[in-house]
Amino acid sequence: MSVAIPLILLLLFLAFGMPIAFALGIAGSIGLLMNSGWDSFLGIMQTAPYDSVKSFIMTSIPMFILMASLMTVSGIMKDLFQAAYKWLGKLPGGLGIATVFAGAMMASVSGSSQASAAAMSKAAAPEMKKYNYDTAFTMGVVSMAGTLAVMIPPSIILILYGILTETGVGSLLIAGIIPGVLTALGYIIVIFLWVKFKPEIAPKIEINPTIKEKFVALKNIWPMLIIILAVIGGIYSGLVTATEAGAMGAFITLVVVFIMGRMNLNKFGEALTDTIKSTTMIMTIIIGAHIFSYFLTLTQSTQRIVGIVERLDTSKYWILAIIIIIYLILGFFMDQIAILILTLPLTFPIITSLGFDPVWFGIIVTKTVEIGLVTPPVGMNVFVATGAAGVKTAEGFKGVTWFVIMDLFILVLLILMPFITLWLPELMIK
Repeated sequence: MSVAIPLILLLLFLAFGMPIAFALGIAGSIGLLMNSGWDSFLGIMQTAPYDSVKSFIMTSIPMFILMASLMTVSGIMKDLFQAAYKWLGKLPGGLGIATVFAGAMMASVSGSSQASAAAMSKAAAPEMKKYNYDTAFTMGVVSMAGTLAVMIPPSIILILYGILTETGVGSLLIAGIIPGVLTALGYIIVIFLWVKFKPEIAPKIEINPTIKEKFVALKNIWPMLIIILAVIGGIYSGLVTATEAGAMGAFITLVVVFIMGRMNLNKFGEALTDTIKSTTMIMTIIIGAHIFSYFLTLTQSTQRIVGIVERLDTSKYWILAIIIIIYLILGFFMDQIAILILTLPLTFPIITSLGFDPVWFGIIVTKTVEIGLVTPPVGMNVFVATGAAGVKTAEGFKGVTWFVIMDLFILVLLILMPFITLWLPELMIK
């Protein structure tokens, strides 16, 4: 009962809408009190909040969030979409393809799927509406383009996974490149096929920009290229750590947007405010999660579950399949950060004890999180995209169906072919 009661309370707190940070912290505190008494509980509470967020690697989170906020408030996202539109607009479903391309580029400097989805919705949705694109198709493309920030570095989810599991963050970020690009290509294939069989959802656009106009459109996206090369190149070459890359990227972004004349005190203040809000939310969740983890450790719940799994007379691949299905189901109902924090203390020891690569598992988990961002009833990216565009949420969920099927196909591909994920990290180590 001393283990069951805190777990039941956690589920009840979440069911009644209590913020995940407080649900974890309160349930964990009750569990500690029941199992160790006041003295041990007070000792843990004196140190846990600080110890859980004092890690140097934690500083990469606000830095990457600040980088994304600066890019958003400076309007560079709109320039990126316009450039993609000039080059790709004539293709079948050209605005949708341009949106995916712009989303992938935005992901390379963002790390936040919600920020990317909101920016893409404001930049792309009005253009697609102007050319009579189907609303569900538009919202589906915009919502999915935002999810690319979950996989393509600098991904906040991959950074959190690395912190929670003590897996190399640099290796995780580099490992996300090929799966992220593969996902973007998958979305483009979906757009091509969808428009081929239902051309009315994306009427052909009669635009004929000259070569000069196309290259002129690229002049405002040079900051994006500089930042991507600095961050990804720095990590891959080993010149900087993931933490240093975040600080460097934020600084370069700030300098670039000031040089471009895209930044003033009001916009800078807006970017800082967004960064503080997002960082505070993430750090509070981590503190609550650590309190709950102390409870799990004290009661040896994790060790017992790992022991039970290790004694099962079944293939390790069946166990992996069950874990992945659980992650997909949780994605229907929970926030992606909450899923990681709640499950990794249990699933990660099981996975490593079965001999699976922790970097590869991080990408698999991140892919399931990516799918959860657009599946009902929670589907946060759909809510953000439709809210920013002023469209009914049902249209967004209707538009993501074929993209989710493609995501599931890519997930299976990543499971069956681990070298897709591990090739770049292994090259980096060599």
